[in-house]
Order: sequence, then C-alpha cells, then structure tokens
Amino acid sequence: MLNKSSTRFIAITLALISASACAKSPEIDVDKSSAEVKAELVTKGVDVPWGMAWINDSEILVTDRKGELRLIRDGKLIDQKISGVPKVNAKSQGGLLDIEVDPKFSENNYIYLSFSGFGEDDNGTNTSIMRAKYSDLALSEQQVIFHGNPNTEKNHHYGSRIVFDKEGYLYFSIGDRGNRDVNPQRLDRDAGKIHRINSDGSIPKDNPFVDQEKASPSVYSYGHRNPQGMAMHPETGRIWAHEHGPRGGDEINLIAAGLNYGWPVVSFGINYSGTSFTDLTEKDGMQNPVWQWTPSIAPSGMVFVTSDKYPQWRGKMLVGSLKFQYLVLVEFDGDKAIKQSKVLEGIGRVRSLKQGADGYIYVGTDGMGIFKIQP
Repeated sequence: MLNKSSTRFIAITLALISASACAKSPEIDVDKSSAEVKAELVTKGVDVPWGMAWINDSEILVTDRKGELRLIRDGKLIDQKISGVPKVNAKSQGGLLDIEVDPKFSENNYIYLSFSGFGEDDNGTNTSIMRAKYSDLALSEQQVIFHGNPNTEKNHHYGSRIVFDKEGYLYFSIGDRGNRDVNPQRLDRDAGKIHRINSDGSIPKDNPFVDQEKASPSVYSYGHRNPQGMAMHPETGRIWAHEHGPRGGDEINLIAAGLNYGWPVVSFGINYSGTSFTDLTEKDGMQNPVWQWTPSIAPSGMVFVTSDKYPQWRGKMLVGSLKFQYLVLVEFDGDKAIKQSKVLEGIGRVRSLKQGADGYIYVGTDGMGIFKIQP
C-alpha cells in the first residue's frame, strides 16, 4: 500500500507530465534558407556583446557586459575603450547591458545605456538607464534618467532591452530581479515591467498608471519575468518583446499599455527543480503569449527583418537562442505567429541581434565574436 508521501509524489509527477505534454511547443525545423546564408566573423575582442547600435554607416557601438563600451569602425574593433561609461555591477547577469541611439543622434549625439546600477548608494543594484553624448571615443554630459526601485542584492533578471518607438518614446525592460512572488504583479515596484519614458527621463502624460496612487508612473506593462529581446514593428510601430521562462515557457508578447502578462500567476514553465509553481497557463485579465517555447530556447535579442539583402526573411522576426546556439525565424500572419524555423545552427550563444545601417544582420555571441550574416 502506498503511503501519503508516495501518493502525493505520484500525483505531482503525473501532473507535471501532463502539463509538459500540453505545453510543449512545436519542433523547430531547419529553414531551407540556411543553405543560402553564412555567418562571417566581423571581430572578436568583445566577451559578451550585450548590445549594438549604429551611429553612422560605418561605425558600431558595442557594449561588453563586463563594463566596457567599444567601437567598431569599418569592420575593425578599435583598441581604445570608450571613456565615461557608468559604474556597473558586473556580476552574474549584471554589467553594461543594452545600448540605443537617439532618433535624432545626428543632431544631438545622445546615446542611451542600460546597466546594473547602484542608484544613490551601494546597497544593492537595479536596472538603470543613462543618457550621454558620444563623440571621439568618449561620453560626456552623463545623466542617469531612470533607476529601478527597490534595489536588491540579487544579480540576475535585469531585463534591460531598450527601444524607441516612432513617436520618440523610450521603452525598456526590467526583469523580476529574482523575486517573482512580489515584484511582477505589484505596480509600486519597477521590476518585472516594461517601462515607457520620454527621452529626457520624464514621464509621458498618457502612461497607463500615471494617475494611480502608489503605482510607478513609468510602468507601461507588467507581469514579466525577464525580457531580453525587444523591437518595434517597422510597419505598425507597435512594441514586441520576448522573455525567458523558467524551465519552459519562454514567450513572445505584443506589448500594450496597461496589460498584465501574467508572470508568475500563469506560465507554461515549471521550476528548474522540476516542481510546479502554477497550474494555470491562462487566466482572465492576463495576456496570453503570441508564441511560447517549451522546452526553453533561452531567447536573447530580437529583430524584424526589413532589408532587401534577405528577401526570404523580409517581414519576419529573428530571435537568438543562448541555449541552442542558433537563430529562430518566426513568421507572422498579422499579429499572430504561425510558424518557426531555425537558421545558422552552431553560431554560438546568441546575445544580441541588430540590422545594421548597411542592411546586414549582425549577431553578437558570447565569447565567439560578432558576426555578419552574408546572403
């Protein structure tokens, strides 16, 4: 006869098997276009190229997570490091993270950096956003225009992707900072959110929670785990993001003002230990993902392809996989994801993706270098 402990173990195991079977996403087939492209090494020398941004047709600014900002000019990494970068907590997942240029960079020279910052003291860290002017391998007029609260001693789930929309609003993500049971669903905490601010750090008057008592006025959407990919759709202008699930349940989401994306109340994932933390994959009042990956691919980086250099990819989304070291090509019908396939297997742990000013797709990989995808 089974005792209560054995019966409970069997029940949990069967529930997990059932949940895994229901949640498993489709197999990722190799896209036929893989034979039509190759990855050409641009440069090594950047350990973890977390973010890339073009300041003109021939120069790329690249963040290295360990706390360095580097310049690639005409395909060559400049030896001199860019001065004036912020102090960062370069531990675990922290460091110097994403970078974006101002839509009017040619006029004002502003760039924006996300990083694991200390705030007003050294008591823990959270995601910070700095605006600074770039010129001649140096930053000047540095200003921290946002710092997430509260700080924590944990060194993971900083989120940190940055993107501008067509109206000039600045969006950025902050992960749940390792406190899933409190941060994502509380509007008075900045973690587990996607935020929207003006380029000077001020708050847009039409942000969804700007008039709600105790809510952080920069919050645009909430209930996120750790979004490390974000991009504006080139035609609709809407913001898309993907985020890491735990063990399973990586998501692609279409971001909209004021919506709750469910973490951790709903999820297709389970704990890394194999136990369950929720039996819900959907709930009224919470947004379902447009796409989900179970098992996890550990997504990082996102780009919509618009370049004529890849006619077979135009209008599709590319997502990098840290875990499986390939790119995932996602096809859409309107706002609905309908198909996925993989390209460039073995390219390395994909950390960042950008379509360059020259029309080529660039891929930043951990420890292996930055690559250009050649048709």
